[in-house]
Amino acid sequence: MIIVLKPNAEKERQEQLIDWLKNLNIGVHVSVGEFQTVLGLIGDTAKVDVDLIGSLDIVDSVKRVSETFKCANRKFHPEDTVIQVGKLKIGGGNFCTIAGPCSVESEEQIVSIAEAVKAAGANMLRGGAFKPRTSPYDFQGLKAEGIELLKIAREKTGLPIVTEIMNLTDLPLFEDVDVLQVGARNTQNFDLLKELGQTRKPILLKRGLSGTLKELLMSAEYIMANGNENVILCERGIRTYSDYLRNTLDLSAVPMLHELTHLPVIVDPSHATGIARIVPPMAMAATACGCDGLIIEVHNDPPRALCDGAQSLRPEDFAELMRKVRSVREAVK
Repeated sequence: MIIVLKPNAEKERQEQLIDWLKNLNIGVHVSVGEFQTVLGLIGDTAKVDVDLIGSLDIVDSVKRVSETFKCANRKFHPEDTVIQVGKLKIGGGNFCTIAGPCSVESEEQIVSIAEAVKAAGANMLRGGAFKPRTSPYDFQGLKAEGIELLKIAREKTGLPIVTEIMNLTDLPLFEDVDVLQVGARNTQNFDLLKELGQTRKPILLKRGLSGTLKELLMSAEYIMANGNENVILCERGIRTYSDYLRNTLDLSAVPMLHELTHLPVIVDPSHATGIARIVPPMAMAATACGCDGLIIEVHNDPPRALCDGAQSLRPEDFAELMRKVRSVREAVK
């Protein structure tokens, strides 16, 4: 249920209404916009008298929400959420590009790539320290050492760092990481999501391998219901009948998610396609359809990369792509 308050509603009266609702064991999510304040009610609202609430002189309208996701719902929060990472903003018209290697391999590698992607215009540095791999024999990442190397690259370039967390027990290692990524294989690891809801750190939440949009939003809900509203959604391709690409990049998800939720939506064309030469056109298409940012894999020597070299752009190719993305953004303004 949502309650839209009148623009001139007195603060004291608003607080009285909120306290009354909380006494009914109803959670209240308050969204203060430029023109109106919206109260999103979470819990068993069957006992709330809609007619009584609607008769209050500070209330403009009351309506029940049928969707199971509440905190992530645009009806609860009509204005775009803007996620702050240091001085960087994501969402609400602020475009962000995250770039870097699939895996952190050495200090020289991660620092050189960080310097290159920053020079090309990237806003954040990605790099895997813990790597979920299909085969147990593949490189699993440098783990804690990888995080330390990412921090060195951040110190040298000033770029905030994004890296994937796979296990609750590793959470203390991520204390100084700027954005925690939840990968496609952990999108429905609900114990992990609930714990990340306690952190207040920005969470980059990827869509599951075959996940629906509702499932993605419900995963975001797990994080937000536990107190952390700093969630960035990521469309990274889903498994379909495609036989030439790694996944199918569902770009229709971008405008649909913007309609359903106030959270920022970024796109990962690298994991979606699995082929470096296909990444630039899909990145430009994602930009054209209104995404709030891109996350792109970049490696200084893709043929020798320890992970996902086939989908990684060389630094010079990434720089060219950034020029094209800026042109697309200018064209669709």
